[in-house]
Amino acid sequence: MPLGKELSPRERMRIAIGNGQPDRVPCCPDISNYIPARLTGRPFFDIYMRNDPPLWRAYLDAVRYFGIDGWFMYAGLGFQRETSITADTEVLADGPERKTHRTTWHTPDGDLTAETVYYVGDPPTTTLKPVRDLTADLPKIRHWYAPITGCETSTADEMRQEVGELAVFGMYVPLPGFQSWFGLFDGGVEAMTYAHFDHPDEMEQLRRWTHDDAIRQCEMVLDYKPDFFLTGGSGSITLQSPDLFRHYSLPTLKQICRMAKQAGVLTMIHSCGREWDLCRVAAEETDLNCINPLEVPPMGDCDLAACKREFGHKLSLMGNLHTVEVMQRGTVRDVEHAAKAAIDAAAAGGGFILSTGDQCPVGTPDDNIRKLVEVAKTYGRY
Repeated sequence: MPLGKELSPRERMRIAIGNGQPDRVPCCPDISNYIPARLTGRPFFDIYMRNDPPLWRAYLDAVRYFGIDGWFMYAGLGFQRETSITADTEVLADGPERKTHRTTWHTPDGDLTAETVYYVGDPPTTTLKPVRDLTADLPKIRHWYAPITGCETSTADEMRQEVGELAVFGMYVPLPGFQSWFGLFDGGVEAMTYAHFDHPDEMEQLRRWTHDDAIRQCEMVLDYKPDFFLTGGSGSITLQSPDLFRHYSLPTLKQICRMAKQAGVLTMIHSCGREWDLCRVAAEETDLNCINPLEVPPMGDCDLAACKREFGHKLSLMGNLHTVEVMQRGTVRDVEHAAKAAIDAAAAGGGFILSTGDQCPVGTPDDNIRKLVEVAKTYGRY
């Protein structure tokens, strides 16, 4: 890189994700949902239920508003499958504060249903999940994993054009495991844990379907050549143990990261919650490029300086200011102090993105986000 050249946010993020040293430390707080939705001034259910405006457009507006280095992971390919599933939605409640919808998927082996609540000031929540009896529902679930025969790219093309140099452009590839199936099992972690012990054959079948589907998605994503792909999921070793992560998730992670390396596409894993063991596994056993958000205790278990010392030779690090105590409740001076401490801990030599330990809450002051950007621009120099 020529001396003194100022990079675009996209270039800056690409270099940092690849464990390189850009012109300065990138600043990319996680504002993936709450903050862009709030800045629209619209009820949240307009965005999440009616796509008005689409969340991805709201995110790009927020990137411009704060001047951050964008991290765009909303793009997806319209996968086409060999399936005969149809779906319909029924409105159960339509109040001014919340709206409840029931979705029914009709499969050749029977119906699956879920209920979702859309809120005026929060992202939606699935209150009734489709899998309530794994043995009975497994034949129905398989239709969701029907073979992918092709994809439609027009929406991704539109997104990519609008992103331009504002953000590094990414797509998501799923991993098997509790973090991915949390939205399937009614009863959440407890239901999945019982299923792991009581129905191991059915859970192994679900793992294989998810793995095969992830590999096919990965092939098509890599053909599309995004800047990076994101994998993992919230709580990869919090919703499940490190041993269960090894059983359900690691084989897929190793294969898709190897595929991406061969294709020249960067890889990143997101896993809020505990992550130290995941850092070690990713650094020692996979071709992963970058890991986030490296949350601090009590939600996480990551010390940024220790992560840099132990894993920085192999992994780029993205994190890890506390989203509540620092970003939401802290003063501008608190943000400045924490941001400088993070840069001191992990920026040396590159391979670091100044960010938050998961998503900034809706009440995060704008001035705190702007201070984070300012510190990266003024203090985050090599």
